[in-house]
Amino acid sequence: MPFYQRLGDVPRKRHVQFRDNGTLLTEEVMGLEGFTGNESILYHLYSPCRVMELGPFEPVVREEWVPEAHAHRHFKTFDVPPAGDEITGRKVLMWNNDVEISLCRPSERMDYFFRNGEGDEVVFVHEGSGTLETIFGDLPYKEGDYVVIPRGTTYRFRAEGDQRYLVFETPGLIEIPRRYRNQYGQIVEGAPYYHRDLHPPTELHTVRERGEFPVKVRVRDGYQTYVVDYHPFDVVGWDGYLFPWTFSIHDFEPITGRIHQPPPSHQTFQGRNFVICSFCPRKLDFDPDAIPIPYHHSNLQSEEMIYYVSGNFGSRKGVEVGSITLHPSGLPHGPQPGLAEKSIGMHETHELAVMCDTFHPLKLSTFARDLDDGRYWNSWYANADTPSDAGLTSHL
Repeated sequence: MPFYQRLGDVPRKRHVQFRDNGTLLTEEVMGLEGFTGNESILYHLYSPCRVMELGPFEPVVREEWVPEAHAHRHFKTFDVPPAGDEITGRKVLMWNNDVEISLCRPSERMDYFFRNGEGDEVVFVHEGSGTLETIFGDLPYKEGDYVVIPRGTTYRFRAEGDQRYLVFETPGLIEIPRRYRNQYGQIVEGAPYYHRDLHPPTELHTVRERGEFPVKVRVRDGYQTYVVDYHPFDVVGWDGYLFPWTFSIHDFEPITGRIHQPPPSHQTFQGRNFVICSFCPRKLDFDPDAIPIPYHHSNLQSEEMIYYVSGNFGSRKGVEVGSITLHPSGLPHGPQPGLAEKSIGMHETHELAVMCDTFHPLKLSTFARDLDDGRYWNSWYANADTPSDAGLTSHL
């Protein structure tokens, strides 16, 4: 992240003696891209290398569904039953080498700590609130937040109430789009959000407890469990540019125009060969001849996944809260019959949705297969005069 943060106590200089009640603390440089990318420096009561027991290694198992036909898909996820915790409850919907997209409705509390050792994470909080407890301190989250967790962060969810997440995991980096930043890293005027919309950890709690604490680490396409004899949140202070943070979808400032703006105007984050976008309530195009919903397009190098959160989504019939549509590469897509005509004269929309565009094809899981409605591909064939089967998130 292009701004500096500091919590707790740190010495006057890097790489010098720093003691706690006379005991020399362990300094850890946690950084990206060798020693040239963003980094933070943490000061531990105990060596982070200290392990008392090696637990089992569990490989990630993805059951792939290869449909017989290449077609647009609609997955209805709202009624998926809760299961597992915030890690074990993640159910993979689709993936490629750049991103893994999962749904999570936890029903249990985490009784261990977790660290993703091979990728950054973005957790979109559709429902629920709570605190992400981390080595960097407490990070409160609420409904509508994107929780951005850099690789290497040891954390544990402490949820309040029922939760529903859409989870992105990537071996690349999650970044603010480069066009939103100047050469110094500051977010520029005209970007759809600013630094004060990004919320770092609020309070650091140094835990001095000893005992046996399991830490599950995602690494090498699996989960390795370690047991340590000190509480993992033993950090007395840290500073730097690398830390978990939240950004609310409700703080995204939509970019509108006289005629319809393309999907990149909604971009929120960039990853390696994919982007995450936020569709938010906004005023619509104001040219008297404008058609204020998306035009048909063939984005030939992309696959488009949209997760429908709430409100009115004018370019789709039959979607509902928790719906996911997938428009794979090689096929054009756009509004269903009659929706463009019906949209003329509309002045605002109240949709809320999260989109992920990937630049390489996505594989589908058997979990996604079981949620597929099997009919979405045919929705453009319906006669425009046929009464709409619009669902909760279509205002037409």
